[in-house]
Formats: sequence, structure tokens, C-alpha cells
Amino acid sequence: MISIIPVHGLPEIRPGDDLAALVVERAQLEDEDVLVLAQKGVSKTEGRLVRLDGIEASDDAVRIAAGERDPREIEVILGEAKRIVRERGPLVITETQHGFICASAGVDHSNAPEAGMLVLLPLDPDASARRIRARVTELTGKTVGVVITDSFGRPFRQGTTDVAIGVAGLSPILDLRGTRDRIGYELRASRTAIADEIAAASDLARGKADGVPAVIVRGLRLEGDGTGQELVIEPELDLFA
Repeated sequence: MISIIPVHGLPEIRPGDDLAALVVERAQLEDEDVLVLAQKGVSKTEGRLVRLDGIEASDDAVRIAAGERDPREIEVILGEAKRIVRERGPLVITETQHGFICASAGVDHSNAPEAGMLVLLPLDPDASARRIRARVTELTGKTVGVVITDSFGRPFRQGTTDVAIGVAGLSPILDLRGTRDRIGYELRASRTAIADEIAAASDLARGKADGVPAVIVRGLRLEGDGTGQELVIEPELDLFA
């Protein structure tokens, strides 16, 4: 049986906080648990914060903002983006330096520490996941997986869902190619984005406005040790290029 357990009672997370220790103080982790962490909590501990009052908007940022959005926020997005994939009014779809295709290069002001501040994606979410996993093991002696998540939209689908941007301690993709289904048919293309499924399931227990940046998923059988980068489509296969 799979359980999804929110970690309640975490304080407002600040730069330099030991996020693993904060979780361990409030939850009893077991071997093969998956600790799922919202990106914003990780980003805050790593100081990935920007104050708008220190930003000067470029002409491009003013043009894209089109009077509907703070051009300083657009300027931060442009600075975080590797390239702009699409523009529609003040909505900007970008490729980040990590290779993620998402709105606003992952830059967001929701759940920021204070007004006039933006939260950016971690510089290396996989490295963040590995560091937190190692710290949990140091503190508890338990072997866990770690998934760092963010909310992304999907092509031709309404709404957002959480996906994995950083992974440690588990394979992010369950490759079923070469296995057979219950009637004996050989599967030739079945690859399940298990880390994304973990991310989406955990969001059901977290709540966007409830201040719960950490969730434990229990009951999975962890296999492998991959990265979130394995979920990113290779550039030559990018249909938007």
C-alpha cells in the first residue's frame, strides 16, 4: 500500500536553513521512503531569491510586459531563460538553463518570503536532491529517495501538475520495454515517468497555500539511482525547436 504523508509544522524556510534537519525533526522517515520537496523550499534554503527593487527592466522586458505585468519580473525571467520558446502577451514560455520547458523560466512570486521578491529555480536541482538525501542519511541512518518538484503546464492540456526537476536515490523512469503484459504482448515503447508521478501524487497532500513544502511517499519499491535530467527530452527531439 502506498501512503502519502504531508510533513506539517515546518517554519518559514530561510536562506541557509538545513531543510533535511527541519524535516527529520518533524517526521519519522523509514528506509525506501521518498521525501518529496517543493522547489520553493529548496530554493529558499539556497538563497535563490531576487528583490524586484534592485532590477532595471530592459526594452525587451518592457515590450513583453505590455503594460500587463511588472517589466522587472520579465527581466528576471529573461535572465533565467536559455531561450524564449513562445510569447503570448505577457506570458512567456521558456527553456531554462536546465533544459526545462516551462512558463516564466520557473520564476515565481507566490510563496515568496515577502512582497516584491521572486523565487528562482535551484541552480542544479539534482545536486540539491543528492545533498538533501545524504544529509537525511547522516541524520537518521535511513536510505531514502528525494524528489524536488515544481508545477508545470502541459502542451494541449489545461491546468498545471507537479513534475520532478531534481531526483536522487531512485530511477526517474520505469522502463518496461521488453517486458510482457498480462496477455503476453511484448511492450516496446512503455516508459513511465515514475518521478513525475510521485511529484504529482505528493501535491495532492500538500496544498498550494497550506505551507507544506515536504511530503513523504511510502510503500514504493525504490530501484536505481538516476537524475531529473533523464526526464528532459534531448534537444534534437525538441518539437518546439
